[in-house]
Amino acid sequence: MYLVYEPEGAEEPQRFQYKPQKLMSAEREALERRSRLDFADFTKGVLNGNAVCRRALLWVMLKRQHPTTKYEDVDFAWDELKLEYSKQEYELMRDQLIEAGNADPEQIDQLNREIATAIDEESEGKALPPIAV
Repeated sequence: MYLVYEPEGAEEPQRFQYKPQKLMSAEREALERRSRLDFADFTKGVLNGNAVCRRALLWVMLKRQHPTTKYEDVDFAWDELKLEYSKQEYELMRDQLIEAGNADPEQIDQLNREIATAIDEESEGKALPPIAV
């Protein structure tokens, strides 16, 4: 999954690979403090569009590039930040639907269209669910 940040006037969006399982412990703790949620609920909040969770996640990603970035300095229009699934995550979703045996052909077709245009993950290995367990 990717967190994509494209502030108004930017030449290109910033794309951050977001794998909850790969965040450092200090980053996870900072996200829990900011969101006041345990990490499992935080990851669900990110997926569900929780504004505090998404702002905190962007702050952590920006801090990786600019360690002095303050949380208070991270402010954005809602349409400047979005989540994008990777090709492998869409494939995992499609395969799980098919395995469940009740796949709607329309859903499968939609996922296949998403797979065709999605970005490959930068790392090798099996796609993991975007929620930390």
